[in-house]
Amino acid sequence: MRILLVEDDPSLASGIRLALKPEHYTVDHLADGAQALSALQGDEPFAAVILDLGLPGLDGMRVLEAIRRHGNPLPVLVLTARDAVDDRIAGLDAGADDYLIKPFEVAELKARLRALLRRSQGQASPVLECRGIRLDPATLGVSRHGEAVRLSRREFALLQELMGHPGRVFTRDTLTRRVYGWEEDVESNAIEVHIHHLRRKLFPELIRTVRGIGYVLDPAPRDGAP
Repeated sequence: MRILLVEDDPSLASGIRLALKPEHYTVDHLADGAQALSALQGDEPFAAVILDLGLPGLDGMRVLEAIRRHGNPLPVLVLTARDAVDDRIAGLDAGADDYLIKPFEVAELKARLRALLRRSQGQASPVLECRGIRLDPATLGVSRHGEAVRLSRREFALLQELMGHPGRVFTRDTLTRRVYGWEEDVESNAIEVHIHHLRRKLFPELIRTVRGIGYVLDPAPRDGAP
């Protein structure tokens, strides 16, 4: 999952990025509200936004109001030191999906982010299951027919994207942008390599190549595949 973190406190932003990295999130960071709004109004494929309200220049509330005014349904988790009830009501009414008061526990941030992403995808359970594969974002576990399968951070992130949207064809560029952040140096064949490893570790027919377009995880077998 690719997350946009908008936070002007560099130490807090660094701590959040460090905490979310082992959870297989790709976190891009901006400290300016205007830059964040520009990124969110573009075509960057973020799964959610962690948004501080007390930003310099264009504050977080105005960023939130602007993206909702443009019809962007992206899940937004607000971070703020403003703990008055009226402030929380204003944020929720402006379009925030959840609210976390500073200071907060990292474990709670992770849990709220998982719940927010789960709701945004219409899932009652965080666990993804398809064709004998089970992926649990909370435990970062993957298994096939009950047998644990060890994946790298990138392989897990790629599999989560595909399993979260079975039947959807992703282009290589889209998958690259979802799995890697702005600051990553990405080899031109990185996605192909990850797909190859997933097929080897799980089973070859799990991810189908759509020639000239990209890749898809079919929700049901095709042509006798498992």
